[in-house]
Amino acid sequence: MKFIINIILLSCVTLTAMAQQTPAPPQQGAIAIIGATAHLGNGKVIQNSIITFENGKITNVGDGSTVRIDRGQFEEVIDASGKHVYPGFIAPNSQMGLVEINAVNSTSDVRELGSLNPNLRAIVAYNTDSNVPPTTRANGVLLAQIVPQGGRISGQSSVVELDAWNWEDAAYKTDEGIHLNWPRVSRWSWQTRKISKNKDYDKQVQEIEDYMAAAKAYKEKKDRPNTNLKFDAMLGLFDGSKKLYIHTNDVKAMTQAVMVAEEAGVTPVIVGGRNAWVIADFLKSKNVAVLLNKAHELPPNEDSDIDQPFKTAVALHKAGVLFGFNMSDSPMQERNLPFQAGHAVGFGLDKEVAVSALTLNTAKILGIDKTVGSLETGKDATLFISTGDALDYRTNRVEVAFIQGKAIDLDDKQKALYRKYSKKYGHKIKK
Repeated sequence: MKFIINIILLSCVTLTAMAQQTPAPPQQGAIAIIGATAHLGNGKVIQNSIITFENGKITNVGDGSTVRIDRGQFEEVIDASGKHVYPGFIAPNSQMGLVEINAVNSTSDVRELGSLNPNLRAIVAYNTDSNVPPTTRANGVLLAQIVPQGGRISGQSSVVELDAWNWEDAAYKTDEGIHLNWPRVSRWSWQTRKISKNKDYDKQVQEIEDYMAAAKAYKEKKDRPNTNLKFDAMLGLFDGSKKLYIHTNDVKAMTQAVMVAEEAGVTPVIVGGRNAWVIADFLKSKNVAVLLNKAHELPPNEDSDIDQPFKTAVALHKAGVLFGFNMSDSPMQERNLPFQAGHAVGFGLDKEVAVSALTLNTAKILGIDKTVGSLETGKDATLFISTGDALDYRTNRVEVAFIQGKAIDLDDKQKALYRKYSKKYGHKIKK
């Protein structure tokens, strides 16, 4: 009994140490941000800006050299002279809130048994008490697309705000897309340390075609005596209310995936797309968007340029392909999402195009661009202030952040640990 009591006490201490910040209350009064360089997210920049918002919505975005405000009308006026304002960054293809510790299975709720699970909803498993989102929003990532994993069809993703009491409050756009893991053309064997051709590739592709055809036939049925929950979840693909996200990287796989989706009457989004630069013109002709894997990876092929992951974004932009960045299923690394775009800037991508890829482009791909993704009158006041370039890890320091006008607590567990051990060792370092 004493042992059990000790375990319970230890658990309580652990939970207390991991307690989360209280979610921010709704915006109470009008707020103005003046003097900052505003990166609007649509490619435009205002050097000396005035941004005002009230009741969670942006009421004005203007040039401070021509626009004046009555300070008495605002609850708070933030002087951000010499600083930068950005729309909140958006992290697509994320498992934040679904996985806490990769090595501990009991903290992972990211997949289910079975291969075809379009009816599964990631949103109901989203944990708002996770320690991961606070570390992410501290770098300006304020929204995320929460995506399930596993099987051929993993399930449905939803977009969430990274500050909320529960998943219902966090939900920004629910069940907005279905995720399909395309078969690999080749496979890597850890036993033989060799790449071998996937002999079942054609069979697996045929299974996808058959399933899409069956789902479409189900949609066209006027009378459905028996409800099929899996096919019901697929219906939105055919009327455009849901996106089909196809996870793949190979040129052959991407090309075939687009053609199969087109045959079913669906325009997909490619997630991954390491070799998308090879078929950029084809993707543009089919109006296919790409959510690129993180740039901080090795080249996809042995004969690829060593810096190809950094140049792929430039190639897609030049071809006119709508694209964004994702961290390739690394929830603990989501805080580094802005720096993926920043690295692409170092290899030729225009800085404001990179900002758009993190904001408005991703919002368009996820279907939420009417309300978020850029600093425009009437959109949500989801934005942040950084003392430096938010795409540069050397100068980025997010000072203030708002989600729908709510002032977000930017503290997190990592900052708390830094303060703790700075007190212990800081005085010794100074000697």
